[in-house]
Amino acid sequence: MFAYVLNRTSLGNHYWVLAHVTPSFNTDQQIVGFHSNRRVPDRAALNEVILPLYQKLNDLERQAPDPESGITAADVYLRKMLQEKGVGYDQFIFSL
Repeated sequence: MFAYVLNRTSLGNHYWVLAHVTPSFNTDQQIVGFHSNRRVPDRAALNEVILPLYQKLNDLERQAPDPESGITAADVYLRKMLQEKGVGYDQFIFSL
Protein backbone atom coordinates (compact mmCIF):
# COMPACT_ATOMS: atom_id res chain seq x y z
CA MET A 1 0.00 0.00 0.00
CA PHE A 2 1.16 3.51 -0.82
CA ALA A 3 0.08 6.52 1.21
CA TYR A 4 1.01 10.11 1.89
CA VAL A 5 1.91 10.22 5.58
CA LEU A 6 2.44 13.17 7.90
CA ASN A 7 5.34 12.28 10.21
CA ARG A 8 6.61 14.04 13.31
CA THR A 9 10.25 14.45 14.25
CA SER A 10 11.58 13.93 17.76
CA LEU A 11 11.64 17.74 18.07
CA GLY A 12 7.92 17.98 17.23
CA ASN A 13 8.29 19.24 13.66
CA HIS A 14 6.19 17.72 10.89
CA TYR A 15 7.10 16.48 7.42
CA TRP A 16 5.32 14.57 4.66
CA VAL A 17 6.49 11.36 2.99
CA LEU A 18 5.13 9.03 0.34
CA ALA A 19 5.29 5.68 2.11
CA HIS A 20 5.06 2.14 0.77
CA VAL A 21 4.06 -0.21 3.58
CA THR A 22 4.24 -3.99 3.26
CA PRO A 23 3.73 -6.80 5.76
CA SER A 24 6.50 -9.12 6.97
CA PHE A 25 5.59 -12.80 7.32
CA ASN A 26 7.01 -15.65 9.40
CA THR A 27 7.53 -19.17 8.04
CA ASP A 28 3.84 -19.97 8.75
CA GLN A 29 2.81 -17.01 6.55
CA GLN A 30 1.47 -15.08 9.55
CA ILE A 31 1.99 -11.32 9.60
CA VAL A 32 4.61 -10.53 12.23
CA GLY A 33 5.18 -6.88 11.44
CA PHE A 34 5.36 -4.27 8.75
CA HIS A 35 8.11 -2.33 7.02
CA SER A 36 7.96 0.94 5.17
CA ASN A 37 10.02 2.52 2.44
CA ARG A 38 9.56 6.26 2.27
CA ARG A 39 10.27 8.89 -0.35
CA VAL A 40 10.04 12.63 -0.62
CA PRO A 41 6.57 13.36 -2.06
CA ASP A 42 5.92 15.39 -5.17
CA ARG A 43 5.46 18.96 -3.90
CA ALA A 44 2.74 19.87 -6.42
CA ALA A 45 0.67 16.76 -5.56
CA LEU A 46 1.10 17.54 -1.89
CA ASN A 47 0.06 21.20 -2.16
CA GLU A 48 -2.71 20.82 -4.73
CA VAL A 49 -4.34 17.55 -3.66
CA ILE A 50 -3.11 15.96 -0.44
CA LEU A 51 -3.07 19.00 1.86
CA PRO A 52 -6.61 20.16 0.94
CA LEU A 53 -7.91 16.59 1.26
CA TYR A 54 -6.13 16.14 4.59
CA GLN A 55 -7.69 19.38 5.85
CA LYS A 56 -11.17 18.31 4.76
CA LEU A 57 -10.85 14.90 6.44
CA ASN A 58 -9.53 16.50 9.63
CA ASP A 59 -12.41 18.98 9.63
CA LEU A 60 -14.94 16.15 9.30
CA GLU A 61 -13.32 14.30 12.19
CA ARG A 62 -13.26 17.39 14.42
CA GLN A 63 -16.91 18.29 13.68
CA ALA A 64 -18.16 14.87 14.76
CA PRO A 65 -19.52 14.31 18.26
CA ASP A 66 -16.98 11.55 18.99
CA PRO A 67 -13.79 10.09 17.45
CA GLU A 68 -15.44 6.98 16.04
CA SER A 69 -18.14 8.86 14.16
CA GLY A 70 -15.50 11.35 12.98
CA ILE A 71 -13.43 8.58 11.44
CA THR A 72 -16.55 7.15 9.85
CA ALA A 73 -17.50 10.54 8.37
CA ALA A 74 -14.01 11.01 6.92
CA ASP A 75 -14.04 7.47 5.50
CA VAL A 76 -17.45 7.99 3.88
CA TYR A 77 -16.25 11.27 2.34
CA LEU A 78 -13.07 9.68 0.95
CA ARG A 79 -14.90 6.68 -0.48
CA LYS A 80 -17.50 8.93 -2.13
CA MET A 81 -14.78 11.16 -3.59
CA LEU A 82 -12.99 8.12 -5.07
CA GLN A 83 -16.27 6.75 -6.44
CA GLU A 84 -17.08 10.08 -8.10
CA LYS A 85 -13.63 10.10 -9.69
CA GLY A 86 -14.14 6.49 -10.81
CA VAL A 87 -10.90 5.29 -9.24
CA GLY A 88 -9.78 3.10 -6.40
CA TYR A 89 -7.53 4.34 -3.61
CA ASP A 90 -4.28 2.99 -5.10
CA GLN A 91 -5.14 4.37 -8.52
CA PHE A 92 -5.84 7.77 -6.96
CA ILE A 93 -2.50 7.83 -5.12
CA PHE A 94 -0.57 6.69 -8.20
CA SER A 95 -2.27 9.35 -10.32
CA LEU A 96 -0.68 12.09 -8.26
